Amino acid sequence: MQRILVATDGSSAADEAVRFGLELADEYGAKVYLVHVVPELHVMPANGFGLVGAVPRELTDADSEALVRAEALAGEAGVWTKSAILRGNVVDEIVAFGDNLAVDLIVVGSRGHGALANVLLGSVSRGVLGESRRPVAVVRSPVPDSQAAAS
Repeated sequence: MQRILVATDGSSAADEAVRFGLELADEYGAKVYLVHVVPELHVMPANGFGLVGAVPRELTDADSEALVRAEALAGEAGVWTKSAILRGNVVDEIVAFGDNLAVDLIVVGSRGHGALANVLLGSVSRGVLGESRRPVAVVRSPVPDSQAAAS
């Protein structure tokens, strides 16, 4: 294993995925590529009648926070990393980035929303598993984000 792609969104599940990817990289002497994908459009209510609109989404400082935290973890572990912020469909961009880099493994976190939320919201981890031709490791957070926020 020479190249590992770790996708992060700053959630606790993504942080676990980063830690897992860094442990593997340390064990195999692999390079880690960190990626955060930002949707191109910001969806928002257009009026009070349930209609929605979308406007182009501008990158903000908050968009880089997940990568900054992941890079700090990599620095503590002494693992080589390179990071990128991409724009577009989250699943498509992660899979395409992994293909372009010819990574040996893609690591993503799973927030553990549950079956109903996955149907309504979609699941990045499920999408990457379905679309990627490369091996994918899905790392579950020990505590779903909704429970972590409540405590």
